[in-house]
Amino acid sequence: MRNKDYEVLYTILYVKDVAQSVAFYEKAFGLKQQFIHESQQYAEMETGGTTLAFASNELAKSNLPQGFQENSLSNLPAGMEIAFVTDDITAALSRAIEAGAVIVVDAKVKPWGQTVAYVRDLDGIIVEIASQM
Repeated sequence: MRNKDYEVLYTILYVKDVAQSVAFYEKAFGLKQQFIHESQQYAEMETGGTTLAFASNELAKSNLPQGFQENSLSNLPAGMEIAFVTDDITAALSRAIEAGAVIVVDAKVKPWGQTVAYVRDLDGIIVEIASQM
C-alpha cells in the first residue's frame, strides 16, 4: 500500500568530498552518476526508485546551522545504514572492499534466510550488502 501523502525520493549522505564519494560508489557498487552540481557540493546517483545523493559537509553546515555529527571512519558509525540488494553477495563484497570499503561484518545468513554483509564507505557510513528477501 502506498502512502499518498509521503514518498521517500532521496537519501542524502553528508560526506567530506562529493566527487570522491561519487567515484567510490561507482567503483564499489556499480552506480552511475546522474547529476553533480558545478560547485561539487551536491550529486545524485542512479539507483532506481529512490535517489542516493551526496551533499558536502559544508553544504550540510549551511542547511543545519545548529551542527551535526560528521561521518568519519575515525568515529563510530551513525545509527543508520543504506542497503543494496544483489544476487551475488560474495562478488559485491569483494568489489566494495577492492574499491576501499572497510568490512564490518562478513556475509552471513540471517534467521529469516537473507544473506547480509556490512561495510563502511570512505566516510564511515554503513552500507549493507544483502540478498533479496
